[in-house]
Amino acid sequence: MKKNRLKFLESLVEAAGPSGYEEPVAEVWRQRLAGTAVIETDVMGSVFATINPEGSPRVMLSGHIDELGLQVSYISDKGFLYVNAIGGHDRTMIPGRRVWIHTARGPVPAVTGKRAIHMQTAQERKKVPELHELWIDIGASSRDEALEVVELGDPVTYAVGFGQLRGSMATSRAFDNKLGAFVIAEALRELARKKKLQACVVAVATTQEEIGLRGATTGAYRVAPDVALAVDVTNPTDYPTTSKEKYGDVALGQGPTITRGANCNPIVVRGLIDTAREREIPFQIQPTPGRTGTDAAAIQLARQGVACGLLGIPLRYMHTPSEVVDLDDVERCIDLLVAYCLGLQRGDTFVPGLAV
Repeated sequence: MKKNRLKFLESLVEAAGPSGYEEPVAEVWRQRLAGTAVIETDVMGSVFATINPEGSPRVMLSGHIDELGLQVSYISDKGFLYVNAIGGHDRTMIPGRRVWIHTARGPVPAVTGKRAIHMQTAQERKKVPELHELWIDIGASSRDEALEVVELGDPVTYAVGFGQLRGSMATSRAFDNKLGAFVIAEALRELARKKKLQACVVAVATTQEEIGLRGATTGAYRVAPDVALAVDVTNPTDYPTTSKEKYGDVALGQGPTITRGANCNPIVVRGLIDTAREREIPFQIQPTPGRTGTDAAAIQLARQGVACGLLGIPLRYMHTPSEVVDLDDVERCIDLLVAYCLGLQRGDTFVPGLAV
């Protein structure tokens, strides 16, 4: 991956952006596209970047910028912080971590507490703690001391960032789904250089996906696209304890997935597959018979309905502090988005059974 792209990706994942608190990530995304597209931000915090506004068809590219987090909900007399969850946490991941509390004065370092194993019974060692049984330690000795630096409602993220493993493999928190936001931004930058682009393309960095696809719902209404392509991460089955028989065969390094099923328009799906084959871009098919848990689920039902496609980037260990991706899959996803959008022509229809 080129250095300037890699720097942008690092900046995205290291900016804090739990659902409802996405402003730092949105600013990084806006800055990347400044001078390339017309940039707007809505009251939900989603960012819209438009190129070729008079073009047709009208295409929406979607990738959400929010991540999992915690929110300070109570401070004890002894200065320990208790939290609520932002998004779908695996509670076994929370204890014993270094975290940042993002305050109005800047980030405050802290740790999530856990009673030492020597002080636990055999039964307690097997138990997954409830969220209200977990706490955060900032080193304060009283509630008043804690309130000098922390406020109720402040968001919390794991204190880990981007790192590279072997070859093209990388790890970070919050690849879900800043990778999708990264892909649509880089695809838009590439498309802006192409003179033969006929479509109007609006890339949308959506907010609050992890708590109900909220930014995509309002964003799709605003854009009113003819066709939309959502980019999110997807679970592979190429590591221990996963079942191909149950979850399908998806692996890192084999290209992005193209979803087939009710959430995705068959003309769009066929167009993505044909484009990938023509350009010799590796891809994988991901059968999903019903609603997906992605922005595509909300966008498809906007206004009178939208023809949707969904591209997935295989991601190991999703919703943990150490997600793992193959950056080659990310590059291939950008290539596929660009090629598909360049192939769209004025007058294209996406009505099943009527498209020529």
